[in-house]
Amino acid sequence: MIALPAVAAPMASLDRHGSIVAIEPYAPNIVRVTIAVDPTLADAPPGDGPNAKSDATGWSHRTDASGDVFASAALSLTVAAQPWPKAPTQMERYFAPALPPVSVTVKTADGQPLTTMTGWSMAPHDVTGEKTFKVGASFDAPADEHYYGLGQNQEGILDLRGRTIDCKHNYDAPAGETVCVPFMVTNKGYGIVWDNASDTTVSPGLHGSTNWTSNVGERVSFFIIAGKSYDDLYAGYAKLTGATPLPPKAAFGLIQSKARYTSQQELMDIAKGYRSRGYPLDVMVLDWFYWSRMGQLDIDHTYYLDPKGMNDALHAMGMHSIVSVWPRFERESRYFNFLSAKGWLLKDKDGNVVDGLPVRSDRAGALIDSTNPAAREWYWDRIRDNIASQGFDWFWLDETEPDLVPDGSFYSIGTGDRYHNLFPLLHTESVAEGSARDRPDKRNLILCRAAYLGSQRNGCLFWSSDVHSTWEALQRQVPAGLNFTASGLAYWGSDTGGWQDPSGPPPLHPPLVDPAGATAMPTSYTDYPELFVRWFQYNSFTPTLRIHGQRPGTAIWQYGAAAEPILAKYLRLRYALIPYLYSLGRETYETGAPFMRGLFMDFPNDPAVATIGDEYMLGKAFLVAPVTQQGQTSRPVYLPAGADWYDYWTNRKYTGGQTITAAAPIETIPLFVRAGSIVPMGAQVQSTMEHQPLESIRVYPGKDATFTLYDDDGETNAYRNGQDSKTLLEWNEAAKRLVPSGKSAVKIDPALVKIIAPE
Repeated sequence: MIALPAVAAPMASLDRHGSIVAIEPYAPNIVRVTIAVDPTLADAPPGDGPNAKSDATGWSHRTDASGDVFASAALSLTVAAQPWPKAPTQMERYFAPALPPVSVTVKTADGQPLTTMTGWSMAPHDVTGEKTFKVGASFDAPADEHYYGLGQNQEGILDLRGRTIDCKHNYDAPAGETVCVPFMVTNKGYGIVWDNASDTTVSPGLHGSTNWTSNVGERVSFFIIAGKSYDDLYAGYAKLTGATPLPPKAAFGLIQSKARYTSQQELMDIAKGYRSRGYPLDVMVLDWFYWSRMGQLDIDHTYYLDPKGMNDALHAMGMHSIVSVWPRFERESRYFNFLSAKGWLLKDKDGNVVDGLPVRSDRAGALIDSTNPAAREWYWDRIRDNIASQGFDWFWLDETEPDLVPDGSFYSIGTGDRYHNLFPLLHTESVAEGSARDRPDKRNLILCRAAYLGSQRNGCLFWSSDVHSTWEALQRQVPAGLNFTASGLAYWGSDTGGWQDPSGPPPLHPPLVDPAGATAMPTSYTDYPELFVRWFQYNSFTPTLRIHGQRPGTAIWQYGAAAEPILAKYLRLRYALIPYLYSLGRETYETGAPFMRGLFMDFPNDPAVATIGDEYMLGKAFLVAPVTQQGQTSRPVYLPAGADWYDYWTNRKYTGGQTITAAAPIETIPLFVRAGSIVPMGAQVQSTMEHQPLESIRVYPGKDATFTLYDDDGETNAYRNGQDSKTLLEWNEAAKRLVPSGKSAVKIDPALVKIIAPE
């Protein structure tokens, strides 16, 4: 049965003829609804993920003919009165639901409807020997409602309407790994946080209804977050599940990785190769199988002779390091027997340790049970003493789905089926909390392959997993990333060029990049350098820019002489944009709003953008339209209504509300800037360890504009205590003047201000 934390204190518990409905506000615009037949379960707190305390300040409760009405300054919620149930008809004896009906209607404070929960369900079944229920709820779905979020789904479509989403972590999903973050936002001014960590199916707007069904549970529990804008919804999500920390500034630069660097010498040669060529680089990554045995949590000194010296050398070059740490332990590893004796490994029904996977010939290693707080603490202590002590800066927690599927097995807190989606939150918590305790002055960063409600508070940079190295995979990344960030987790990226060994069908068109000299792929994959260039252009405008993959070489000079100068151009542009991007990261820390944004977030009054998943905003200034087709040299771009737009490359100005054909020769990604934008640009640096002066402040006139330019030391947690610099830049359109102000305002040389004149 469900584990019960300390007793919650709902504002009210209502009895609808045996269905118990608990109403629990968390803020004026956030309210939790819990329904069960057991009053104790109805009154119990939410599961893991939400970490806020309930707060009924400003809420009222009254009863009238419609039912029980709960109201605040932001919304009202009515639990409908239910008549005494009549005797069932002959047909109803067979087909009517057994549960007493419950209807919950949510409106804005001024009476505008948001949503209505029209019914709930509990269907008994056995799961892993546990007598439990499938639980679910249904909501009305107007014909013009659109839905976004629910984590990562790589089926290539942005709007979730009319689809059925299997919201569970699944590395082997056919289109690419799925990740469940059960938070969905709509264009109707509300979002739903579904409070159940088991495998969940969601069908938004299908046949006039939105249905949620979870495989294991004894109650229905969900939160409604209301807001006048999408950013209000993300502020509510952050309040409910935790703020997104500001990553180290290095996270906004280039992160260079490969599966895998076979020796210390190979890794250092790549780092030196960037410096000798004058290319900026911030982080070198040491991926898997650097250890002597999986689960040793050590470094094989046969191939990595002096890891401490390696890290010292990287630091001296202005670089940081990330090292991959896996949650698996081979039977022959030094900690296996200890962990088994402690009961800190995933077990089967007979209490035996689950070892390896039954699929993919991936048969070695047991999973640490990160649902156990003692196991989490032990795990971090070993990372700290065995690996961080060698000078590594940050950690890559791979296989956080986990890859050893827990269904049919047992964690310390219950069945893997009940807690199918919970592991990535608790596992990354081990490093987040341990690092905060033992390295309080060092800002945390974790590369994470999966997520759950609240994972953003652990300092995760997420990526889309081991995707194929194909044009189809690239095309699927764009809407996948937009739904992920729409789930309230801002830092998402993908392996530039794909992770799998490069292999693809023959190109349909002559390759736009000469593959001569490329060593990253087989000679038969002639269009792979073109694919890598397009992927790199795209990732240059995502929250993180990381090169990774299972190929002979991944550094930017290993894709041929024709590709290298194009890649260098975008790498330098990425670094020029770091003042802009870092300021956006600070804004996310303060507001919870993502800065890689589907067009629907910023143009809610333009119905044309509701289903556009191949363009997006990066901050409030840039509209990015990646090229994802082989041989493509132009593409249609819709410019949203309500704004004018500048072509970043030509400064040509367009009126919004139209589709244009944008030029996209191989050296160009279509990129537009909204009129009324301020974009700070930095001077070129080798890494973010260097002080980066401003090279210019670009103003794209057309409307009054503001931008908060932010900076701090980039590495410590002092930013949390106000040790930073903020400059409010205000553009006055009528006066044609930029005025800086605010705390620790940077003095702006007027010569840096470049007012863009439309062509």
